Amino acid sequence: MFQGILIEKDDQGYRATINNIGDSLLPEGDVTVNVSHSTLNYKDALAITGKGPVVRTFPMIPGIDLVGIVEHSESDKFKVGDAVLLNGFGVGETHCGGLAQKARLKSEWLIPLPKAFTSRQAMAIGTAGYTAMLCVIALEKNGITPEKGDIIVTGANGGVGSFSIAILAKLGYRVVASTGRVDQAEYLTKLGAAEIIDRNTLSEPGRPLGKERWAGAIDSAGSHTLANVCAGIQYGGVVAACGLAQGMDFPATVAPFILRGITLAGIDSVMRPLQDRIEAWQRLGDILDPEVFEDICTDISLSDVVETAENLIAGKVRGRVVVDMTQ
Repeated sequence: MFQGILIEKDDQGYRATINNIGDSLLPEGDVTVNVSHSTLNYKDALAITGKGPVVRTFPMIPGIDLVGIVEHSESDKFKVGDAVLLNGFGVGETHCGGLAQKARLKSEWLIPLPKAFTSRQAMAIGTAGYTAMLCVIALEKNGITPEKGDIIVTGANGGVGSFSIAILAKLGYRVVASTGRVDQAEYLTKLGAAEIIDRNTLSEPGRPLGKERWAGAIDSAGSHTLANVCAGIQYGGVVAACGLAQGMDFPATVAPFILRGITLAGIDSVMRPLQDRIEAWQRLGDILDPEVFEDICTDISLSDVVETAENLIAGKVRGRVVVDMTQ
């Protein structure tokens, strides 16, 4: 038996509780991991609270991220005692995930824990930081350099937003942070934001084309925010879209694309090929300073997860939440 968060749906309703779980609940996989740390992402919070149709199979252990030590392996890729890392691949949605002390996984989903990070640091980064790095790489590969102009980051106080600001600033970009919590200006400035704007300036219906303000963008909001960001991108600029915190809709026109030649780059972190994952984590190790984790990260135990998920959905959580399985 091991402890974990278990989501159930039956005649008694939808609920998420901390439980003692037997190994028999774990799905098929060729590697079993003793999980030391996981995270609480926005998607995890949607799953735990039932506010979004994330979970496809019940009962389910949520958690799209995990770090741990291999306990059993039938794979040539990993041996007992190896430290491994996982992000995505439907874990926590269709396959029991990381918010428990044990996980059974497919070896092709795992990568070795990067030597640059401790287990806690890797989970402070988690899918949020890994996604932010994928977004920055997309901007770079489409020719957006610091000299081209400002980069706007929406959802700046969230996990993806926080890491996007830290990474971009470290690489020499001037970052404009869009947030609904302008009272957190000191936090965003410390991460590296040069300018802070209220998200309300972007979250309402806007014009098909606006003033050319930004060379690039990292957007985790979607909906009107993404449409307005696209409308304000300079000629030849790039928008990396990775989230839908405001909505899945995209109420825009083709004007920015055919009149200004902008690029909208979709960023999927869930099914990303292995080599892209390794590249992103290597870049994170090269770029990020250890002290950034203290500003971005909050530590909780498994017993705190359900309450913290409610707070995250309510917009009361800043940055990243690491779940320490040893607490």
